[in-house]
Amino acid sequence: MAPAGRKRAIATAKGDVVLVGHSYGGVVVSEAGNDPKVKSLVYITAFAPDKGESVSSLIANPAPGAPVPPILAPVDGFLFLDRGKFAASFAADVRPDLAAFMADSQVPWGVEALQGAVSEPAWRSKPSYYLVAKDDGMIPPPAQRMMASRAGAHVTEAAGSHAIYVSHPEAVAAVIRQAAE
Repeated sequence: MAPAGRKRAIATAKGDVVLVGHSYGGVVVSEAGNDPKVKSLVYITAFAPDKGESVSSLIANPAPGAPVPPILAPVDGFLFLDRGKFAASFAADVRPDLAAFMADSQVPWGVEALQGAVSEPAWRSKPSYYLVAKDDGMIPPPAQRMMASRAGAHVTEAAGSHAIYVSHPEAVAAVIRQAAE
């Protein structure tokens, strides 16, 4: 969402706002969460960058043995995940027919988004909550724990893939409820 769109969405909300970000969405909530209406942040198996960090800098030096996401070479400035490897890396605990649908309907993301650095992470001044997906094949769980720890987030861990919001929505809803209380 463009900066103006983020600001408009927050401005039109009635009352306090809880921002929830999954995967790259963690970068968005880290930046947009500085708005005074935002009361807390929720990271669902997401990137939680510090000042000056981007997805690119966070994934630059993966730990030995960490899963390598099946990101295909860019096409016209956009990235996709390899459809044939999508289920295993992104949605390993999702019904096969649904994982296939997710692979076929994925929305491309811009290469430029990888470089978008956070100016001042909202988690430095707002309560933060983090759901670690223990079976994530996209963002290694140790990396998730590191980001959650340095953000001082309230951490919940649950068995699940990167698509935990599909496979275990109750775990996701519980963390969001906790952040909203």
